[in-house]
Amino acid sequence: MTTPTVSRDLLLIGAAVPTFLLDRTAAATGAQRIEPTPPQAVRLHGATRTPAFDNEIAPLLEQEKLDWAFIDSGRRLSDFGLIVFDMDSTLITIECIDELADFAGRKAEVSAITEAAMRGEIDYSESLGRRVAVLAGLDARVLARVFAERLHLSPGVATLLEHVRHAGLRTAILSGGFTYFTERLRIELGFDFATSNRLEIANGRLTGRVIGEVVDATAKAAHLRRLREEFGLQREQVIAVGDGANDLLMMAEAGLSVAFRAKPATRRGADASLSFGGLDRIAVLLDAPPLPTAHA
Repeated sequence: MTTPTVSRDLLLIGAAVPTFLLDRTAAATGAQRIEPTPPQAVRLHGATRTPAFDNEIAPLLEQEKLDWAFIDSGRRLSDFGLIVFDMDSTLITIECIDELADFAGRKAEVSAITEAAMRGEIDYSESLGRRVAVLAGLDARVLARVFAERLHLSPGVATLLEHVRHAGLRTAILSGGFTYFTERLRIELGFDFATSNRLEIANGRLTGRVIGEVVDATAKAAHLRRLREEFGLQREQVIAVGDGANDLLMMAEAGLSVAFRAKPATRRGADASLSFGGLDRIAVLLDAPPLPTAHA
């Protein structure tokens, strides 16, 4: 017996869509119906993602500062059971390793390697080893300084987490970053699970090495599969959010993949691209109901 094809919708959100662009988008995706969904959103029913969309329409949407998402028709936030996030430049606005390298006077050098790795130009494990080696000899107290002085949550995180918990989803951080930061965020934000790389510290200083197996793209995808199985979920019940090429394998294991302020390769591989609004737009895209009002 064949599985029926699920119809998909294309949602555009963030600003008024020029008529010419709406017409071109509908033609490129074969949309069957256009429905305005205020405020500042449009739903194109029965849309198909095509090469014409990726090559011609997506750049125009970016010029107009519009976020977009291809979502199965009728899908709601409450239909999902798990949402997983990359940490650096996704859940938070910084790359922690770049900020640590700043204390060694080598931020520009390390940032360049980070950017190349996020674009998929350098193997992640190789890039991690090169970057962590720069930290050798740093006082381990710089970890606390980066967390306290430089780490900021991405826009919309708090609101999105309220929505997903109200809808009953589990939450996880799957990161190629470092446990010092993922564990503190797990505790402070109330995530159910977190995994990342562990920096080696000896005599109060970073050694320039990580301990144990490297959490790279393959490991992140494996952790997502494990969590999915542990919670008894299907692929379609998982949302994965990331920004770099090393998130693509993890995102491929999810029913809805979201590229957040992401590199071009990541946007091309994702179901949704949020480059202008906050992470709370995920709740908007999935028609999450208003949060309950707190009573005094």
